Amino acid sequence: MTRRTLLRFAGLLAAYLVVAIPFKAMNLIPGFTDVRPVMALGPVYGIFFGPVGCLACGFGNLVADAVDHAIRWTSIAGFASNALGPLLVWWFWTRVSRTPFSLRTPRDLLRHCLLLVAMGAFETAIVAPAVALVYPEVDAVFLAWAVFGNTAGFPIFLGIPLSILLQEEFGFEPSRRP
Repeated sequence: MTRRTLLRFAGLLAAYLVVAIPFKAMNLIPGFTDVRPVMALGPVYGIFFGPVGCLACGFGNLVADAVDHAIRWTSIAGFASNALGPLLVWWFWTRVSRTPFSLRTPRDLLRHCLLLVAMGAFETAIVAPAVALVYPEVDAVFLAWAVFGNTAGFPIFLGIPLSILLQEEFGFEPSRRP
């Protein structure tokens, strides 16, 4: 890793924590999930910063859990989902899509919304079974809906406007293949 990559990772991690930590007090299931507007950053990090941004999301989730004294075995699933979900978005736009990332047309916007719903389902499929397996006393159905709402809802309603702002107003270029 280059110094520039490490600095980018540290900056992204810090920004993630600035958004994540204040909302840790808004628990949905104490110790397991809360209201998480920070989830909007995952796909944005993936699109504009690639794998480095995805890792910043994963480690950001671990650090936020540690700050909230909520580190558990299931935090490994949280790390994996928070890193792999944005990586799925990055992979789609760099490997699968025949067009570069853009949200200028209704078709691209719809395609991206569907991708974010798929990402939310993917992340939910990682976290909810892990928690249900290790902590059977947790309401797994409510947890799954809360995780899905956080991981699909915030990226759609906050992440899309942020992506448009970064690309159109600030000139950020989507990440290319590493």
